[in-house]
Amino acid sequence: MDTTQVGSISSSVAENSKAWRKTDTVWMLGLYGTAIGAGVLFLPINAGMSGLIPVLLMAVLAFPMTFFAHRGMCRFVLSGSKPDGDITEVVEEHFGRTAGNWITLLYFFAIYPILLVYGVSITNNVEKFITELLGFNAPPRWLLALILVGSIMAIVSLGEKYIVKTMSMLVFPFIAVLLIFSLYMIPHWNGAVLDTLSFSGVSDAVNSQSMLVTIWLTIPVMVFAFNHSPIISAFAVAKREEYGDEAEQKCSRILASAHILMVFTVMFFVFSCVFTLSPDDLRLAKAQNISILDYLSSYFDKPFIKFAASIIAFVAIIKSFLGHYLGAREGFNGLVERAYRAKGKTVNVSKLNRGTAIFMLITTWIVATLNPSVLDIIESLGGPIIAILLFLMPMYAISKVPAMKKYSGKLSNIFIVIMGLVAISAAIYKLFM
Repeated sequence: MDTTQVGSISSSVAENSKAWRKTDTVWMLGLYGTAIGAGVLFLPINAGMSGLIPVLLMAVLAFPMTFFAHRGMCRFVLSGSKPDGDITEVVEEHFGRTAGNWITLLYFFAIYPILLVYGVSITNNVEKFITELLGFNAPPRWLLALILVGSIMAIVSLGEKYIVKTMSMLVFPFIAVLLIFSLYMIPHWNGAVLDTLSFSGVSDAVNSQSMLVTIWLTIPVMVFAFNHSPIISAFAVAKREEYGDEAEQKCSRILASAHILMVFTVMFFVFSCVFTLSPDDLRLAKAQNISILDYLSSYFDKPFIKFAASIIAFVAIIKSFLGHYLGAREGFNGLVERAYRAKGKTVNVSKLNRGTAIFMLITTWIVATLNPSVLDIIESLGGPIIAILLFLMPMYAISKVPAMKKYSGKLSNIFIVIMGLVAISAAIYKLFM
């Protein structure tokens, strides 16, 4: 084979790697599905009850903050020397065994409680749907939780490929409902929220603190509203297997597409809610601890909206559960593998995955049955940890790890460090409010 033929083949391979594939679409929707869950039904309340300024800030910062942060985490995973190395292995490779053990432990305990919360949420959601909307008696909670959690875990048992594919399919009805409700509210838009366009005003929603403090506390809301860090490692590993050396460029392109879709659909929904309801309406919804669709059902006197709210929450919880499961499994597997390695042993990956699935099924079922009130507190403790792993760890690696030096000197790095520190400080402050 002469040099002309070799060059032609190399050029063809490069072109194929740049072409958008069906698998790229599936992963793009999978990223969306992990990030945008039932929490989006509370986002207009949390962001808009203090007026329009926090919402405008969210619209400006949402894309750069989430894209650059998740791209940094993805690049960190891709910087490992092992082609199939996930985030727990890359951490150990770059920072040593002790740091690897601690970060893997934190990674697991930051994601695992969220999985438990989803188990509780889906049980509560279906139980409420059966009793309040259909008017029937719900099965015993232990049985209902077992059926629901068991059904989701049945999807998990099919493997990562089917998990991501299922998530991507569930995204379509979710986006459709968001857009339909966003468009439905447009004729009801009013200018009440425009009266809040002042930094001198005081917000009742944050105990008479200044608007700047309100904005500060809005940052972690944005971080966690668009967070899909639990699936980033699996995404990076899958794309490196598919694209090899071209994986970083392809991952960045997929991430950008996913974030554009996230920001457009979610912010359109948020703006539509905020321009339809006044800040007082949103504060009332917050006080009642109900979703925005539940409040709109009473506002418009349209009971069918409650049915839609229950269904969209059900779909959102399932797809977010699946995405977070991948991250929780990585963390749990990493802990077990390190324990075996310390004893000079190895563990069979297939058996480990089955064991992890059984552990997740049993613990999620028990917690969903018991419905402990402390779970939200534990989940909140994981917030700052997620922000550290997502925002600060990749930026630290850029300055210390030779394989990531090529990403240094970018303004986006400084931006992410600042946003990360703001998000972490606000998240910690909220824990002690």
